[in-house]
Amino acid sequence: MPRYLISFDDGSMDHIPAGDWPEVGEASHAVVREAKAAGVWIFGGGIERQRASIVGTDGSATDGAFPETKAVVGGFSVIEVPSREEALEWAARIARGCRCAQEVREIMYDPES
Repeated sequence: MPRYLISFDDGSMDHIPAGDWPEVGEASHAVVREAKAAGVWIFGGGIERQRASIVGTDGSATDGAFPETKAVVGGFSVIEVPSREEALEWAARIARGCRCAQEVREIMYDPES
């Protein structure tokens, strides 16, 4: 069955007033609970803002924020559903809960995973 990455860019939730965060958090977690109950949830979470390590092919690591990056993922969900249409429906639920638009991409099939 296909898996889909549903994600939003860092900063997409910056328009939410501080006082609304508890409500947004509950709405977002409610969608996750629904996805788990439906058996479509694989994994997901928020990503710490502008903090990354780059590991080179030689194994060297560089830490820090990278201001030249125009967009980075702020949060994501991985779901497994039978169709792109169903993935879009889940993305719409997540968008309502998080109060921000979501991107949907099918994860390429890997016969060894």
